[in-house]
Amino acid sequence: MKRVMIYKRFERFWHWSQAALIFFLMFTGFEIHGSYQALGFGTAARLHGLAAYTLIGLWILAIFWHFTTGEWRQYIPTTDKLGAVIHYYLIGTFTGAEHPFRQTTRAKHNPLQRLAYLGFKLVISPLIWISGLLYLFYNQWPAWGLEGLSLGGVALVHTAAAFAMLAFVIGHVYMATMGKTVFSLVKPMITGYEDSREQLPAKDAPDRGTVEAPHQPPSGQGHHPGGSQ
Repeated sequence: MKRVMIYKRFERFWHWSQAALIFFLMFTGFEIHGSYQALGFGTAARLHGLAAYTLIGLWILAIFWHFTTGEWRQYIPTTDKLGAVIHYYLIGTFTGAEHPFRQTTRAKHNPLQRLAYLGFKLVISPLIWISGLLYLFYNQWPAWGLEGLSLGGVALVHTAAAFAMLAFVIGHVYMATMGKTVFSLVKPMITGYEDSREQLPAKDAPDRGTVEAPHQPPSGQGHHPGGSQ
């Protein structure tokens, strides 16, 4: 077994920075929504906008990185082993079964993760960003020819997308605890490394020593018990 780097430094920075910003956006967003009072409406609204701009900048940087490195291919959906992965999470994880998917540098996400991330990137994120920016630039609607939009409708879409984001985060955190130990799946996203079961190449295999075959004397020259006749 050897250690293989699965998540590069930028991926780890992007993941944890994004997570922190999303948690903060949900915290301030639900206060703006009136769910509770902690920072005060004005402060929460100001910090919510600042965090949103920061996350937009982070996503632009991440999109650039994914396309220039080719890592965007990690999110192409596949149905290969999808049924086995779903069965594992529904039943296998509670019976001690082996996970049917092994991470590699070419396949970092299992089929279920790929579908979940695709939904996050193509449905939840666009809804929350488009509605949020429309909300933020409400005063510009007449200049943009958007007088027909309903502020209440935009607010409803933004709130629904926020709840969808919350559901995704809860599911993501829960699934991250379903490894051999609670933190075994989280550790690679901190250190970057994952234990691999791939066999080492022969030239890299550890030297286990050699065992010499017993010496065989040439034919007719062997030693006979009792001496020569």
